[in-house]
Amino acid sequence: MKLVSTQVAYFFSDAKVKKNIRALLKIVGLVIAVVIVYSILFHIIMWNVEGQKHSWITGFYWTLTVMSTLGFGDITFQTDIGRLFSMLVLISGVVLLLIVLPFAFIQYFYAPWLETQIKTKAPREVPENVSGHVLICKFDALAEKLIQRLKISDIPYFVIETDFTEAAELFEQGISVVTGDVDNKNSYELFRAKNARLIVVNREDTVNTNIVLTIREIAPDVPIVTTAGYDDSIDILQLSGASHVLPLKKWLGEQLANRVSGGHAKTHTLGKYKDLLIVELPVHGTTLLSGKKIRETNLREKFGISIVGVLQKGKLIPALPEYLLTENSVVILVGTEKQIDALDELLVIYDVNDNPLLVIGGGKVGRSAASALKESGVTVNMIEREKSLKDKIGDIPDELIIGNAADSKILMEAGLKDAPSVLLTTNNDAMNIYLTSYCRSLNPEIRIVSRITYERNIEAIHRAGADFALSTYSLGVSAILSIIKGREMITLEEGIDLFYVDLPVSLENKKLAESGIGKEIGLNVIAIQQDGDVITNPPASTILHKGCELVMIGTTEQRKDFAEHFEV
Repeated sequence: MKLVSTQVAYFFSDAKVKKNIRALLKIVGLVIAVVIVYSILFHIIMWNVEGQKHSWITGFYWTLTVMSTLGFGDITFQTDIGRLFSMLVLISGVVLLLIVLPFAFIQYFYAPWLETQIKTKAPREVPENVSGHVLICKFDALAEKLIQRLKISDIPYFVIETDFTEAAELFEQGISVVTGDVDNKNSYELFRAKNARLIVVNREDTVNTNIVLTIREIAPDVPIVTTAGYDDSIDILQLSGASHVLPLKKWLGEQLANRVSGGHAKTHTLGKYKDLLIVELPVHGTTLLSGKKIRETNLREKFGISIVGVLQKGKLIPALPEYLLTENSVVILVGTEKQIDALDELLVIYDVNDNPLLVIGGGKVGRSAASALKESGVTVNMIEREKSLKDKIGDIPDELIIGNAADSKILMEAGLKDAPSVLLTTNNDAMNIYLTSYCRSLNPEIRIVSRITYERNIEAIHRAGADFALSTYSLGVSAILSIIKGREMITLEEGIDLFYVDLPVSLENKKLAESGIGKEIGLNVIAIQQDGDVITNPPASTILHKGCELVMIGTTEQRKDFAEHFEV
């Protein structure tokens, strides 16, 4: 009942609805006036032409039955004038009662009423008893991936949607949504911004600045994370009060640059756990690893480094002793900084290719990647289709080729045949998939690293031949979660994450091999922390003691399965 009264109050408070009601009443008034006029004419014709006398009620009765096409036939005219009048009443009744009035009712009342019902479904405030929640200022691909991870961690969240209809649709999909203006101080009071764990501001840079300033008026101490599309916006957003600014496109370029092969082989740092580095190493061109089983590499015996997982065409493979490493494998390693440095010193002799590396796409991501590569001493050639970007690109690459990368002549001119790696940075997944397949056919040995926008395309780009793919959204989610949990940011392959989970009660005192974490769920346990001690790449015989923390690598779906299977 309360909901209905709320809907009615909101419905009639809308200025547009009031205008519609007035228009509808005018049409209803017109119909009533026509009925009255016809009733009067009925009496005049019946008395003066037909010689019959009827009551006023009979006149209204006849008019309504004829106009509505019921026409019972109990009262009829016998003269031509009367019948012509009946035809006039019938035709005008069809137009007014069966066409004009129903359409007016639908347009001016029924449709707005349905819209009001939809709009009032989405809440306008966060419940008073909620705290420690994450506010997200826009529902996009970043928010969608972040919500998945927040649900797994049982962290409450609310998405702010300014459009009532969009908010209602999100609400119907099971998304925790609130509706209101993102630049209104009163809205954030209703959203309990003061009690929030974190606020994610993920709209356009100019709008983000306004939002941050608005939030800071009522919540000066709440951490605010904001995205930045332009480098120039970083300082402005920080001065406005943002706690963390994420220049995702710049970061993506740098992360992609870390994944290419150029010069000699080396490890790429993914992140840090305690005093241990988590790194990855492409096997390509390293006889130390290529063609060997994991147990035959002897990395633990030689360096104290553990192989904790293998990435094979975007899929995470458990680091089983008998697994055979191929040229397309990428191993994930865990070790101290000193141990990793010792390995890098040995890798200097492997995979030496000093030919220019190829970057396709001169947008923000491509320019960022090329700049990072140049800083590390790698020669870079770039292909860009749009001449208008020539000035922005400037002298970032060693050589810039303006042309279509889908043209084999352009690719060969840019050095694809001898390049150690090609980096695809266009913002079109279909184009990147096409170029991946094309480059792989022209140079089967080249390492292909690509930008990807939507996770649903990750399998397609790996099938096309990509060795590594990553999106800005994955970077953003990793950064936000690291801020929420106060941990080092670790960026793995698209769709693969690092999870920290307290040991479920159902697994206490079991051996790791008996747990089913790897065999049944597919997650890789790369480390176990117990009372401050860390065991990396724990053997299957490891006992899982009460109170330990599991550090696991896997997909979000596998993490969900873990929670459901062990009732976390």
